[in-house]
Amino acid sequence: MTQTLYQYSYLQVLDFLTTVAFLINGVQEGNPVVNWALGAFPTPIAGLAAVKIVAIGLGIYCWQTAKSNILARINIAFAVLVAWNLITLIVKTAK
Repeated sequence: MTQTLYQYSYLQVLDFLTTVAFLINGVQEGNPVVNWALGAFPTPIAGLAAVKIVAIGLGIYCWQTAKSNILARINIAFAVLVAWNLITLIVKTAK
């Protein structure tokens, strides 16, 4: 189960990095919660970091309460999301 939490945390870092790359390349954030946080904090990076800290906290909660099946499903979703982010960045910068 610890492996699932490590994977979750790693995917959160990858999502953070791809979102930063989005911001640098002028790609609009699609998640309304993250989009709100980008404007609600003093800097977009601080807002994004706050969202990721909350996400890591939720992952730790799932891990501690033995909800590894939920965490594993979330990992699949974030793996797809990170792949989508990378494809979007490639398409955006290839133009």
